[in-house]
Amino acid sequence: MKISLFDHIKKYISLSDEEWQDIAQYFTRKTVKKKENLLFEGQACRELHFVEEGCLRMFYVNAKPVEQITQFALEGWWLTDYKSFSAGTTSDYYIQTIEKSTITSIDSVAFENLLKFKPELERYFRIIFQKNVAVWQLRSRFVNEMSKEEFYFHFSQMYPEFMQRVPQYMVASYLGLTPEYLSELRRKI
Repeated sequence: MKISLFDHIKKYISLSDEEWQDIAQYFTRKTVKKKENLLFEGQACRELHFVEEGCLRMFYVNAKPVEQITQFALEGWWLTDYKSFSAGTTSDYYIQTIEKSTITSIDSVAFENLLKFKPELERYFRIIFQKNVAVWQLRSRFVNEMSKEEFYFHFSQMYPEFMQRVPQYMVASYLGLTPEYLSELRRKI
């Protein structure tokens, strides 16, 4: 299901077609292949990505070395390393497409210029960032309060689309499970 950035912004603030024409120049739209990296560990994260179509993941490589997924993004979701993006520091993360994706991105300089040009967008991005923080807080609570089995069942009920579109080993990584244990849980259902 394709979701345009213009339509997404209009859910939160008033924006005319003419105003969109003025601000669209700040964004870059591109189609990226499956498993293409948008960010590598050690790079400064210079872009904020909106998913119009497809799926992204953000992950790091732990000491074992095993990929640990921290976040996914489907249509209508934003993804970036917020710390690196806002501070201009190097990132500890990778951002990669899970499937062929169409994304609309804005770099950090254009982002600051956009907010000066159209201050009403501060409200839009504040809402988006607050939602992102709320999701991280909820995930943290679930990780600490739920058993791994409960967390899996909760996640699969809240986000059935992920269960269909994201490879099971990636779901396992996000939930802190081994792929083998996830297979056991799936057989129980």
